[in-house]
Amino acid sequence: MKFADLGDVRLHYRIDGPANGAPVVFANSLGTDLRLWDAVLPHLPAGVRIIRYDKRGHGLSSTPLAPYSMGALIRDAEALLDHLEVRDCVFVGLSVGGMIAQGLAVKRMDQIRALVLSNTAAKIGTPSIWQDRMAAVRSGGIEALADATMKRWFTRGFRASDDHLLWRNMMVRQPVDGYLGCCTAIAGTDFYTPTSGLRLPTLGIAGSDDGSTPPDLVRETIDLIPGSRFELMRRAGHLPCVERPVEYANLLTQFLTEIGHI
Repeated sequence: MKFADLGDVRLHYRIDGPANGAPVVFANSLGTDLRLWDAVLPHLPAGVRIIRYDKRGHGLSSTPLAPYSMGALIRDAEALLDHLEVRDCVFVGLSVGGMIAQGLAVKRMDQIRALVLSNTAAKIGTPSIWQDRMAAVRSGGIEALADATMKRWFTRGFRASDDHLLWRNMMVRQPVDGYLGCCTAIAGTDFYTPTSGLRLPTLGIAGSDDGSTPPDLVRETIDLIPGSRFELMRRAGHLPCVERPVEYANLLTQFLTEIGHI
C-alpha cells in the first residue's frame, strides 16, 4: 500500500501499469473507495499508467476534521499529482470525483489534458437535500441512507443479486466524519460558470437508470464544454463501471485513442 503525506491529509493511492505509461487518474464517488474501478482495469489498454486514490475521509486515507470544502478535495488531488510528478493526465471522475475533476481542470491545466466526467454534474442536488441527508447520518449513521442510496445507485436487476452488497457494505463502513465532510463539500459546490470556461477534450458518461445524477443533468454539464461528447449507457445506474465494466472500459479506451493518449 502507498500513502502520500500532504500536510493536513494522508492519501492512500495505488498505481498500476508501466511507470512510463500515459497517466490516467481515477477519482471515485461519495461512499466508495478506489476499489470502485477494479472491474474496469483489466479491460483497459496495457500501456497506460493507472492512478487511483481514496479521497480524504474515505477508504484508507486519513479523515481530517469535517466539514470539508470542494476546494480542499481539489487541493488534495492537485497535491497528490504534484507528489507523483504527473502532468498531462486524463482525469476520470465519477460523481463527486467528477466535481473534483472539473475544479482541478480549471485550476491546473498543466496537470490535465482531458476529462472524463462520469455520472456527475456542475451542481448535484440542493443544499436542503444534503442537509437532510447529513441530519439522517448524524442520527442513524450511514446505515440510515444505505437502502435508499442503493436504489439510486443501481438498476433493479443488479440490486436483485448479492453483488450490490459489497457496495452497500463499503458505503456504511466509511468514516462518518469523512462522509459528512464530503457531503458538505458537494452541497456547497456550483461549477456551472467555471466549467463553462473549460476548453479541453471531454467525454461525458451517464447511466440510463441513474437516480443520483440523471442523464439530462449529466448532459447539461457536458454541454457546457465546447466540443465535448456525451455517451449514455443503457441498463446502468450511478456506478456503470460496476454494473457494466467492459462497456465502460470500451468507452474510455475509445476516448483515449481519439485524443492520442495511447
